[in-house]
Amino acid sequence: MIDQKLYTLLAVVEFNSYTRAAEHLSLTQPAVTQHIKQLEKELSVKIFNRVGRDIKPTNEGNIVIQYARRSIALYKRMQQNILDAQLHKSSLTVGVTHTAESNAVAEVLAKYSAKNPGTSITIITDTINNLYNMLKNYEVDLAVVEGNIEDDSINSILLDTDSLMLVVSNNHPLAKKSMVTINELKKQPLILRRPSSGTMNLFISHLESRNISLDDFNIILEVDNIATIKDLIRRDIGVSILAKSACMDEVKKGKITVLPIENLSMTREINILYPNDFKHMDILQNIVAEYNKAVKLYSS
Repeated sequence: MIDQKLYTLLAVVEFNSYTRAAEHLSLTQPAVTQHIKQLEKELSVKIFNRVGRDIKPTNEGNIVIQYARRSIALYKRMQQNILDAQLHKSSLTVGVTHTAESNAVAEVLAKYSAKNPGTSITIITDTINNLYNMLKNYEVDLAVVEGNIEDDSINSILLDTDSLMLVVSNNHPLAKKSMVTINELKKQPLILRRPSSGTMNLFISHLESRNISLDDFNIILEVDNIATIKDLIRRDIGVSILAKSACMDEVKKGKITVLPIENLSMTREINILYPNDFKHMDILQNIVAEYNKAVKLYSS
């Protein structure tokens, strides 16, 4: 059994409040405070510091939080694996980035699950860094991300290669061109992903390699949801820099136009990450095969 104090700890982290954690756990606030104090005493560390109204973990506290998440995730995985064995089924939790969710990945996972009765897949969408931490803590079984991770405990399989493109409406004057220049791009109202996204990091790094600042562009909006960005583009509110893979369906249906940007070859890998102790390599191979079929359909 998992120590209840670990659940209390993670509730305090999630809600940044002893009071709200107590409400969530149906405990009194003094009980929550006591749980944290007992953990600190047992481990001989201070877990939190008060910074104004915020509760900030100490360096040692972050270690405790990481292992608390890992312990709870492993316990839940054990329970799920036992249940799966009893019911002769399999469950899989897959973390995907927002870009991956918008391309063929979600469709592929749904098709794989439909073709394999007894298979249940849960998709969690988050940033690359958060998904990496969830993978390390056994909160997800696999992660589909742009790029790769240098970690000996994490393996990867190349799923696809992708590139960032300028995305415009079909009615936009640039839609008639085969390529756009950086100077042309600077004149456009840009709707971009949030700075924490891999898409933005790749775009910024390529600009910096050419001694170009993001401040030189007319950024009118930052949005994390890719579907919202594509909808705004179709309404001619602005243009954007998005992964080509995230626009395959709309391009195939003739809803939007994607264009390369001169002297900005922003390519990257899409990888499936999995821990060293992942046992179901047949599932990985089948997912890759299903993905390759889907990509051929989109590109045909």
